[in-house]
Amino acid sequence: MIISIAQRALLTGAAMLLGMAAHADMVTVKWPYTIDGRSFEGMLVYDDSITTPRPTLLMVPNWMGPTDDAARKAARVAGDRYVVFVADMYGTDTRPTNMEEAAAAAGAVRGDRALQRRRAQAALEILAGQERVPVMAGAPGAIGFCFGGGSVLELARAGADVRGVVSFHGNLDTPDAADARAIRTPVLVLHGADDPYVPAEQVQAFEAEMRAAAVDWQLISYGGAVHSFTDPTANLPGEAQYHPQVAQRAFAHMNLFFDEQFSD
Repeated sequence: MIISIAQRALLTGAAMLLGMAAHADMVTVKWPYTIDGRSFEGMLVYDDSITTPRPTLLMVPNWMGPTDDAARKAARVAGDRYVVFVADMYGTDTRPTNMEEAAAAAGAVRGDRALQRRRAQAALEILAGQERVPVMAGAPGAIGFCFGGGSVLELARAGADVRGVVSFHGNLDTPDAADARAIRTPVLVLHGADDPYVPAEQVQAFEAEMRAAAVDWQLISYGGAVHSFTDPTANLPGEAQYHPQVAQRAFAHMNLFFDEQFSD
């Protein structure tokens, strides 16, 4: 059988990917902790085949909390680049099983922004204190998806010591835009241009908030994308739907952003 140069390149690339997959050993460790006397449980996610220190990222998941889907997304983010800690924003006594329960749980946290910031900060401290995996010295980055995207923006507005914050299809509103003056880190927002849950008015208010506070910020708006564009389980056309091409672009933009933030 004659194999063309293009076919050979494809086969070589596939073999390389298979080799990488064979060597990768993604580990998810459940991590209990307490906040204000309540029990929480996050997840530490990393590639155990990498022994050199890596940057760390706090990840706040979507409104379903620290689920198996969140662990898979954390593994995608981590790859061979990062060590990721998935925060628990609800406590172990609250594990939503459907959209209605998730909306109630997320609404309770979003309704108390001081609580939202405190819980995100507590998870950040857990990540900073872990000694299981060798990591780079210095502050971590923070990322979040949907409800989690809004949570890491609130973490930034609280003046948290992080290398950078990335929001994927997150809500951008906040009770007091003046809090942006406390932001001490670059901000990247990855937004679906057709997201009905984060309308143009909210985007414009966020941009004004960032400008007024002289934040180092970026907002990338992806045409044709709605809410939850990185979530393979999202399937509400026109509202919340997975967009694999946009997801790939968004993760690439995240990596470029953190390449810069961790370059020192």
